[in-house]
Amino acid sequence: MAWLRLTFRLAAFCLFLAATVLLASSLLAFDMLTRRQIDRTPWARRCFLWACRCLGFEVRVHGAPPERNVLYVSNHISWSDIPILGSLTPILFLSKAEVSEWPIIGWLAQQAGTLFIKRGGGRARRVRASITEKLQAGESVLVFPEGTTGFGLTVLPFHGLLLGAATDCGAPIQPVTISYRRAGRPDHLAPFVGDDAFHNHLVTLLKQPPTQVDVVFHPAIRVKPELSSSQLALQLRNTVQAGLSQVQAGELDHAGDDCIKTADGLGPSHPQ
Repeated sequence: MAWLRLTFRLAAFCLFLAATVLLASSLLAFDMLTRRQIDRTPWARRCFLWACRCLGFEVRVHGAPPERNVLYVSNHISWSDIPILGSLTPILFLSKAEVSEWPIIGWLAQQAGTLFIKRGGGRARRVRASITEKLQAGESVLVFPEGTTGFGLTVLPFHGLLLGAATDCGAPIQPVTISYRRAGRPDHLAPFVGDDAFHNHLVTLLKQPPTQVDVVFHPAIRVKPELSSSQLALQLRNTVQAGLSQVQAGELDHAGDDCIKTADGLGPSHPQ
């Protein structure tokens, strides 16, 4: 059964990648012909939604994204956090530089406007300036302040440097919790940690029955001027951790159908 599931999903995922490459190439060609750039975010959101369908994620949404642009701040468990969150709201992502080197996926991430960051050499400050510029232009940007992926059992300490982009331009910060569960327990297959290769992890996910993903949109906050970057990072980390604890305790399982959106498009959508 697992190999049959893998064959079907892998074929669907390959078709999805081919269609996405064709779409991205068409948008790039249109940019060159018209000498103006098409906004990629609506197209990226549709592609992320199809990626979630191919991967078989059952997504439950608690709360709703804000109607204005914000700096999203989330815990980080897997590369799949990006298509899941990207399918729910128009958003630009911050990613480690290594992703840009992944075959096909890296190029598509570049076309979607992903901001890549390398460690050291003062690069983080330049990325902070880029995030500020995107926020000032009306875009929403997502950062993972943990700086790495975790096992999804707890939230690692947040780093505060990039959070200052919201302070620089007066944008609100939207804390988000993401959690993967299988049979009511934290999913040990979803985390993408250590030296695991992308293609190996993808095959592992495609072979298994769907995992449930809970996404909690906490109330957006305005940064108080008196807060230091470390205090802000701690405050946001505690909010995201509280959401993770609620999900793991099953406290949100009966929140009502109005907060559910599945990966195959069932259930009501939230206003944007």
